[in-house]
Order: sequence, then structure tokens, then C-alpha cells
Amino acid sequence: MEAVLSLVRRRIAATEEPPLAVGSVNLDHLHHFAGPDRPRLGNPGGRRGDGVDWVLLADGAPIAACAGRLTGHAWPRLAGADLLPMILAESAAAHRTVGFLGGFPDLHRKLEATVPKSFPGIGRLEFWGPERDEIEDPERSRQLARKIERYAVDVLVVGLGKPRQELWIDHYGASTGARVLLAFGAAADFLAGTATRAPRLLRESGLEWLYRLARDPRRLAHRYLVEGPPAFLTLHRARLAPEFRSALE
Repeated sequence: MEAVLSLVRRRIAATEEPPLAVGSVNLDHLHHFAGPDRPRLGNPGGRRGDGVDWVLLADGAPIAACAGRLTGHAWPRLAGADLLPMILAESAAAHRTVGFLGGFPDLHRKLEATVPKSFPGIGRLEFWGPERDEIEDPERSRQLARKIERYAVDVLVVGLGKPRQELWIDHYGASTGARVLLAFGAAADFLAGTATRAPRLLRESGLEWLYRLARDPRRLAHRYLVEGPPAFLTLHRARLAPEFRSALE
């Protein structure tokens, strides 16, 4: 966690470097991004691409377990819901401006009321709640990014749902002018109190998905019960890339 916070701290201040994009990897992420027919984030060929540098966190318990098995090292889970309050505390200490992209007006009102109380020192809060067709239209997305740039946001929390939030950051994040962009999905809902996280015991035992499924079966049943098993098989077939294997030797 401290390594990620240190990187965020440096990138907020280092205006000469590309923006930092931080995302969470779980089985749902593998469903959307793992495979030859899936989109790629960043620059797999080593090219700078659209100007954001990605850091992907091992969020899901199966991801962390697989990483530990492949590397021979204990691999901690780093959840966006845990990291977001820490990044907001860092932002408040430096009086940074924070923006939230995505969500409904009720969420924005609750964040506007709770964030300054929890993190006194936040420079300014800004909110955007685009419709889905605006996000999926390239020209309107470019206009939205330019609009965000005019507000000089340092940290932009993007909650558009996976994979929409990651793809939007990848394509348009650099144009927003934000130094750090967080693809943290429901983390803002947890922060505002509009959604509740699983009890710590369930999170630590890797059963947070079961808690979420029980609370919202209509929305999550297909993700966990239909898309989840093939993604788990994809994870089971994972191998360590040669460059990472040599770095561990």
C-alpha cells in the first residue's frame, strides 16, 4: 500500500511525467481484458500510447493468490475501496483538487457533504455525471475531457463501471489534465455510504463476492455465476511472463 501511495504522491507533483492511472484487477477485469480478442490497456508493445501510465492492483483474492503462487512471494490484496480514502487524505494534506466522474446526483450530494468533513484540507471538489451515450461517443468524450481540464483537477476518481471506466481513462484521461486517475468503480459509493462493504472477515477470507451477490443478485448474478467461472479458468492458466521471471531470480 505504501509503495502505491508513494507513487501517487510523486506523480501528483511531477507535472513533467505522464498521468498515472490506477486500476483494480479481479476476475471481472480478466473477463473484460484477458484474451486475444479483448482490448488492451496502455502500451503492451512499449509505446507511450495515449499518455497514461497504468498501475494495476491485485484486488481480488484469487488474483493475489495466483500472484503468490507464480512468484513464490506473499502478495497482498490492494482494494480500491481501501486505497481511495488514503489517497484523499494525501490530497487533503496538499490541498489538492479532486474530481468525481460518474454516478448519480444523489451520490454527488453525499460526497460533497461527507468528503470535506472526513478529509479537511481538500482544495476543491468537482463532479460530472455523464450519460452512457456521452461516454461511448468519442467526440463527446473528448469534449468532456476538455471540460474537466478547465477545472484543474489533480485527482480524478472515475466510476463508470468496468470496462468502461478503464477504457475511458486509457483513451481520454491524459486530456483531462488530472495527474492521477483512479478506476475504482464502487469505491466512491462506499465512501459516500450509498453502498456497504462486506464485513472484514468475509473480505479477508475471499468471500466478499458472495456478500455482494446476496445483496444485489439481479445485477451481479450474471457477472459472478456466468462470467466468473471462465475468468477463473483463465487465471488458473496464467503463467509468469519471462521478463518478470528473470526479475525475481
